[in-house]
Amino acid sequence: MTVNEPGAAEPQDALPDAAPLNWVDHWAPPSWRPMLRLVRIDRPIGWWLLLLPCWWSSALAAVATGQPYPDPLHLALFLVGAIAMRGAGCVYNDIIDRDLDRQVTRTRNRPLASGAVSVKAALVLLAGLVGIGLLVLLSFNRFSIILGFCSLGPILVYPFMKRITSWPQAVLGLAFAWGGLIGWSAATGSLSLAPCLVYLAAIFWTIGYDTIYAIQDFDDDSVAGIRSTPRLFGQWTQIMVGLFFFLALAVLIWAYAITGTGLVAQAGLAAFALHLGWQVLKIDLKNPRMALKLFRSNRDAGLILFLSLSGDALLRL
Repeated sequence: MTVNEPGAAEPQDALPDAAPLNWVDHWAPPSWRPMLRLVRIDRPIGWWLLLLPCWWSSALAAVATGQPYPDPLHLALFLVGAIAMRGAGCVYNDIIDRDLDRQVTRTRNRPLASGAVSVKAALVLLAGLVGIGLLVLLSFNRFSIILGFCSLGPILVYPFMKRITSWPQAVLGLAFAWGGLIGWSAATGSLSLAPCLVYLAAIFWTIGYDTIYAIQDFDDDSVAGIRSTPRLFGQWTQIMVGLFFFLALAVLIWAYAITGTGLVAQAGLAAFALHLGWQVLKIDLKNPRMALKLFRSNRDAGLILFLSLSGDALLRL
């Protein structure tokens, strides 16, 4: 049986939330796999979700300033930065959480929790990834550099939040949505109401999709004492995710209105809304596989928004 055939066997050490048939599990040398898994290269959805608010904001800035498309160099830099900083965040999070991770079925085989990677090696890797992220940030204007450093606050405190609050998803939103500010500031050298609204919308979106993601650990989190929004919401989880997605859409409508977006962008926003509605209807606290599928689908939802905004900017010519 080859790895491309349906039902191909996964390696015994593959992590349960890794993308199926990912190249790390099937083609990377075994000695490389622990480090690659530590930075979540086998789970690209994380860097997509960090990247998309950057791209949204960059595309909305193009619409607002009359440019035919968002700056391609900025988009490429955001991609490199998102991959590096998402990896750095995962390494930092796993260093802090390695004892908790051993108590959760989904995470007990993570490289640091299982001992496959030492803390010392993880710290060296963390320094390298942060260095790449810093080089990317220094490629932008002075205002964006300062703004980028301000994101360190929520990044540094996030791993500790699940121990002290039932809202770690909200703190993750503060960090993951930061691109909603950076995309605009990189293009304009300043901020205004529109990117602040994109940032707020991305926070609500993150709370929604990360609540769906945390459904996977509902039972284990209760045993380990890990706090989360699904544990807080309980049987109201579906309704609460719907509320946060609705808030994200309402704030985006406001941002679109003040920047004067056209029919293409508005059609994309409608498609984005339908996608989020589909996710809400499919939520099932007793179905962790569906939760992972819905969580991953947010890449496509976010790309709909970005492509429609970019198309709107182009058609204005």
